[in-house]
Amino acid sequence: MSETPFPLVAAVREAYGRGEEDETLCPLVLTDGRGNPLGRIGQGDSVIFYNIRGEREIELTRCLTQRDFKEFPVESNLGLDFATMIEYQKGLPVRVAFPPEDVVTDTLSDTLSRHGLRQAKITEAEKAVHVGYFLNGKREETLPGEERVVVPTRKDVVLFDEAPEMSSALITEAAIGKIRDPGCRFIFVNLPNVDVVGHIDNEAAIIRAVECVDACAGRIIEEALRAGLTAIVSADHGTVEKWLYPDGNIDTGHTDSPVPFILASPEAGTTLRPGGELTDVAPTVLELLGLPVPAAMTGRSLIASAPGLGGGAAARRVLVLILDGWGWSDQTQGNMIAKARTPAMDALMARWPHTTLLASGEAVGLPSGSVGNSEAGHLHIGAGRRIYSDRLKIDRAIADGSFFRNRAFLDTMHSARDRGKALHLMGIVSFFSSHGSIQHLFALMDLARQEGIRELFIHAMLGRRGEMPEAGAHYVGRIGEKAAQIGLGKVVSVIGRYWSMDREDNWARIEKTYRMLVQGEGTPWQE
Repeated sequence: MSETPFPLVAAVREAYGRGEEDETLCPLVLTDGRGNPLGRIGQGDSVIFYNIRGEREIELTRCLTQRDFKEFPVESNLGLDFATMIEYQKGLPVRVAFPPEDVVTDTLSDTLSRHGLRQAKITEAEKAVHVGYFLNGKREETLPGEERVVVPTRKDVVLFDEAPEMSSALITEAAIGKIRDPGCRFIFVNLPNVDVVGHIDNEAAIIRAVECVDACAGRIIEEALRAGLTAIVSADHGTVEKWLYPDGNIDTGHTDSPVPFILASPEAGTTLRPGGELTDVAPTVLELLGLPVPAAMTGRSLIASAPGLGGGAAARRVLVLILDGWGWSDQTQGNMIAKARTPAMDALMARWPHTTLLASGEAVGLPSGSVGNSEAGHLHIGAGRRIYSDRLKIDRAIADGSFFRNRAFLDTMHSARDRGKALHLMGIVSFFSSHGSIQHLFALMDLARQEGIRELFIHAMLGRRGEMPEAGAHYVGRIGEKAAQIGLGKVVSVIGRYWSMDREDNWARIEKTYRMLVQGEGTPWQE
């Protein structure tokens, strides 16, 4: 029996002692004095999944709500009353508290398609949603003339520090194939390694990831220039250029750094203006292609002067290469990009005009001071204007009180209250994750108390990204303090986000989370 009033805090700390860490923490479950798991999701209960972003939340939502779910064995008659903070996927049988606004139109992809230009988007499965759905203004279907080339993400490794090169060689070959196709006028390529590996506490692996991306970028740009394309090299947000906190601890999260923007053009004399942001990429591409910029795009072209552009732009081909997570910092302390060997990027910066772009906070529709992320980055690169994020809308709803009148929340809670069932809140527990905020959880706990919920169970998902080492135990403790303050709620399970937030059909991971939630499987810890 734990002496702490918040038992699973001690359980998390004991897991740290076994060598586990937040991101991959194996499931922990709270039990009673006879070893029975407490707070399991049962038939007819109500559940609110309060995460945002959504692409890593689809699989867990599906297994808990879909009647025809067949990826692994599930209970056939749970009949949950289920709500999600935002829409994770169209057609899920759930209430949505903050439904999506209309699809963003007049994006870069829309404009290219409308003018009959063939375009190709190339990455591996790990980032497919970003170069497809988000770059296209939250549109899932492809446009006329658009092709999405998705290279499989490796499944033979647990974490990508085992293979920091990921599938970048295949992405590079696919990009070169499109460069050699003269009918493809616009090519968008994402190399994901720096972002993906940068979330792992392994310096040697990060250096390998940076150097792999540099080598691939060099090959792609060299081939593009040989074929007469204009090439842009940029990024969606920063990551490993600020890999240390001021106290020397490792920061595996995203950053608020600007990102580089390099324009390699066969035409001489091009100059770039300073003071740009990611919304300026789309208007720049359109100017290079000789196409009109839609009135909806409030971004401005980054080209200050281009004497050789002229009427030849109508026949030009353009490649945009995104080095995912490659932020810009002139500080060398804790800068893994500066520490790595990057001859290709060094040569590009020395030869071609370049500047930096804002890629965080209000520049990408996030609250002031927020770090950037791949979702917001690609959305703004494609939209050419600022799009206010779900996080900002939710934060404002809490501030103005409309959050506490949200019909989806109220109906889900009243279902539990009126039928004598439990309410379950599940999601990431973090201040810094782009997938959600502990403040949103606290607001839901306040609402549950306001609406007379009698049984409130909390299922916490932990992650290291952007957090101090062993921050998970701190957050679980904060939830316990909040529950004690309002006299309602209990953390009954804890798991690392590696097992609960997947987007690559790694169903064995999701099944582990499902069994924790529904069947109480995991390391027991007595209340």
